Amino acid sequence: MHHDLSDGFVHVRGASEHNLQNVDVDLPRDAMVAFTGVSGSGKSSLAFGTLYAEAQRRYFESVAPYARRLLQQVDAPHVREITGLPPAVALQQRRGAASSRSTVGTLTTLSNLLRMLYSRAGTYPEGAARLGAEAFSPNTAAGACPRCHGLGEEHDVSEELMVPDTSLSIREGAIAAWPGAWQGANLRSVVAGLGIDVDAPWSSLPRKDRQWLLFTDEQPKVLVKPERDRIDHGYHGLFWSARAHVNHVLATSKSQMMRDKAMRFVRTVRCSVCHGTGLRPESLAVTFQGLSIAQANALPFVELVSALRPVAELTEAGAATSRADSGEATEVAVRICADLVARVQVLLDLGLGYLALGRSSTTLSPGEAQRLRVATQLRSGLFGVVYVLDEPSAGLHPADARPLLDVLDALKRSGNSLFVVEHDLDIVRRADWVVDIGPGAGEKGGRVLYSGPVAGLEDVDGSITGDHLFGRVEPAHRPRRTPSGWLHLTGVSRNNLGDLSVDVPLCVMTAVTGVSGSGKSTLVTQVLAELVRRHLGQAPDDEEDSALEIDVDDATGLESFDRLVRVDQRPIGRTPRSNLATYTGLFDAVRKVYAATPRARERGYGAGRFSFNVAEGRCSTCQGEGFVSVELLFLPGTYAPCPTCHGARYDAETLEVEYQGKNIAEVLALSVDEAAAFLADVPAAARSLTTLREVGLGYLRLGQPATELSGGEAQRIKLATELQRARRGHALYLLDEPTAGLHPADIALLLSQLHRLVDAGNTVVLVEHDLDTIVSADWVIDLGPGGGDHGGHVMAAGTPAEVSQAEGSATAPYLAARLRSHGKDR
Repeated sequence: MHHDLSDGFVHVRGASEHNLQNVDVDLPRDAMVAFTGVSGSGKSSLAFGTLYAEAQRRYFESVAPYARRLLQQVDAPHVREITGLPPAVALQQRRGAASSRSTVGTLTTLSNLLRMLYSRAGTYPEGAARLGAEAFSPNTAAGACPRCHGLGEEHDVSEELMVPDTSLSIREGAIAAWPGAWQGANLRSVVAGLGIDVDAPWSSLPRKDRQWLLFTDEQPKVLVKPERDRIDHGYHGLFWSARAHVNHVLATSKSQMMRDKAMRFVRTVRCSVCHGTGLRPESLAVTFQGLSIAQANALPFVELVSALRPVAELTEAGAATSRADSGEATEVAVRICADLVARVQVLLDLGLGYLALGRSSTTLSPGEAQRLRVATQLRSGLFGVVYVLDEPSAGLHPADARPLLDVLDALKRSGNSLFVVEHDLDIVRRADWVVDIGPGAGEKGGRVLYSGPVAGLEDVDGSITGDHLFGRVEPAHRPRRTPSGWLHLTGVSRNNLGDLSVDVPLCVMTAVTGVSGSGKSTLVTQVLAELVRRHLGQAPDDEEDSALEIDVDDATGLESFDRLVRVDQRPIGRTPRSNLATYTGLFDAVRKVYAATPRARERGYGAGRFSFNVAEGRCSTCQGEGFVSVELLFLPGTYAPCPTCHGARYDAETLEVEYQGKNIAEVLALSVDEAAAFLADVPAAARSLTTLREVGLGYLRLGQPATELSGGEAQRIKLATELQRARRGHALYLLDEPTAGLHPADIALLLSQLHRLVDAGNTVVLVEHDLDTIVSADWVIDLGPGGGDHGGHVMAAGTPAEVSQAEGSATAPYLAARLRSHGKDR
């Protein structure tokens, strides 16, 4: 292949990855190129699926032959040729679950520097030996706390779980964690023999007796005398505390049922040795500027910089005054601190000053994680590279977008090219070049409508992006609704919300706004969700939710809700086995249709035969996944199409059954739009497909693995699944940035569905940064003024027009400008 780097362009010829229709396009290097188009139009297929994939393939081609053999499963993109393509780095919004050991510090590599600082320049206790840098990491044998192995938490029994009803006596079964039947009766007799009243209510027993019964490791033997109706001769009974019994069952029982029962009395608590830090005591004893490494990891970046800056700014003369027991003023300390301060400053500029090094990466939004990676790249000093970015503005308040653009400009000035998949029109306006793909999604997309400087897009017919970018789309005007009542919360404390009082209106749509880290998600997806969940007596969605500690002085109005619906961006499944068809339930209807065909009835196939999760009909090689997992040495594993069924998921016999000329695998390969026509006569499937199209997901394939879906797509699938359940009553719908990753045209579609829910008598509360969405809300609650410890206060609450005039609100000026451009004053 001829590599032409002389004309300053990357030349793509014949790209046909996914829905791209034999695309030819030229892209300038050393520039910021924005890829635009409606969701599903083919932007990511060109930017990531073609350009980045080809750059990655060329890199793999350059590695040693033995490594290449391992990598032969990495498919080459469907493109005739690409010339002038430099090496590429992808900064995607990875939405898979990160490891619980992964933190902001490991993601940015800042943890390595901090550990080196403590190892080389920390203040050690008198007589203590110097520790290597690895001793300051909970992820190494040298640093991990011996009790919790570096996890910071341990499993222990809980008094509330073991004694759920304190009004019962021991004879009545107060200690639920004890065994039943003869063993339980034996323990009651032993306790009575120890002189403890087994007929008194648990709550009336002395505290020291209660603690001993539940937690002691002592095992006294007591003579149990003959008892009427139970034993006719005496014996020596052995005592087990409730904790000892639970631990014994978990350590020795082969019965899963008994183990499951024992686990009901256990909860995860902070490690009693390292107090949640994951580190051994010797490591925690070393300090720098008076802080242990655990304390430094817990400080928000803003405060960490304040602590390190005095050392970073020492002169060489000051650095010479080193004390024997401390390296805090040595040249090493000055250099490492200066490097740390410079690196953290980039994160402060990106509006991430509220994050801390020790924060688990599982708690970061996709937008936060991507900005951390962008900042890390800025310090890497690479040049001549193409950075391919996936919606870097996702999850950003308009005030936070400006510093992000400054960082992207700095990457470009360093001699790099930026290929950015983006929906935020303010960022598109800042690009040097725009590639607009469309005109629609899926089969209706995949063509380059325009490639050139941004201004030229105005004259392109049929470009939905051009219509929105140059103000040719009339915003929908809806009359503002009046609340039918209020949910009043007072004295709320959780994360950075401290003693917050807030009123949420009922039967309207409320947008919760504010800069990143101001407390929006805490208020909506944690506090509101948890209070209503508990009021309705629902089980938590996952283990994380079950441990939420929320302090509230008072909450009135909770009785207004008879249902809670959380529509978040969590994946709809974690493996290729989960997909759109199975999640929405429409696949059940499809399988019944296939089971009712003459051939299936003749062969005795039931609906289960057509499930790829059941052994009888699926391909035995890939177990119905359609993919086989390929583990790579030194590289992340990858999925490759199954060599037996070539991705069809089913065995040959199952694929012989057809309905209207298609087998079940061919139906899974249909897009939602295509399936709507094919399954029009199957009411249960048609209803699901209609709602999926209404939220703009007509381009997705029914069998598209959950692992390929973006967080925004997962959220809209959940919303569509909700919309197809026509229920009466008053539900509370909570959404976390539902417009993230959506083109303005798709946002309009989504908003019409959300307003439908409100018109049906429900309450919708959403965390949102998109100004058009905020303008269309009936009520706005703005939090701030900043992020982290500088956030957590209600800056303004009212209609969009009222909030746009609020003093001190970071959202107000942007909202005011958008209201003026809409030409309305709501």
